[in-house]
Amino acid sequence: MTLADLALRTRRTRARISGFNAKTSAIETRLREIGFTEGDMVEILHVGVFGGSPLNIRLHDCASIAMRPAEAAMILVETAGVE
Repeated sequence: MTLADLALRTRRTRARISGFNAKTSAIETRLREIGFTEGDMVEILHVGVFGGSPLNIRLHDCASIAMRPAEAAMILVETAGVE
């Protein structure tokens, strides 16, 4: 499942980043520079009213990041076994 899929299903559910499905290595590098890394915890805080954009995502239980659903679709997450 991707982070964008999680945003469509539910809010306030924690998930763990399991990998990336970026179209280019430059995009994956940019996501990593923002702070997204395998094993990190993320949580959807808010989904925009107009077309579901932007997504407000909590990263590392402290940083709040706004991003487009298309970018969130490049981040793979798992919810099973997350505390």
